[in-house]
Amino acid sequence: MAEKVRRVELAISLVLRIGVVVSVAVIAAGLGLMFAHHGAYLPIRGHFSYKELTSKATPFPHSFASLGHSIAQGDGRGIVVLGVLILILTPILRVAVGVVSFLYEKDPPMAIVTLYVLIVLVGSFFLAGV
Repeated sequence: MAEKVRRVELAISLVLRIGVVVSVAVIAAGLGLMFAHHGAYLPIRGHFSYKELTSKATPFPHSFASLGHSIAQGDGRGIVVLGVLILILTPILRVAVGVVSFLYEKDPPMAIVTLYVLIVLVGSFFLAGV
């Protein structure tokens, strides 16, 4: 039994590590592309403000359709958003691995509770309009 628990813990830690490393790499690549194509973003004191960069008028992708279009064009801003999305989805994947791990450990009550948590997490994204 202890060996099963150890395997599950290793799987969960691997999911979290890979998710964070991949998201950081994607964000770094996106930032590199963004600064290469939009040099005005580089200066610490420029005519761009945080409010301008985050407004709906800014060409950052604000929907999944615009994100896909931005990534297809190789736009750094879209790649940064993809990296942030990967970072947000990493804990959700961890909960999904938790469901599988409880089934692997033959613990159906905990698998059901964890599945409920997963459903609530995924549902909250649709309710929040992400």
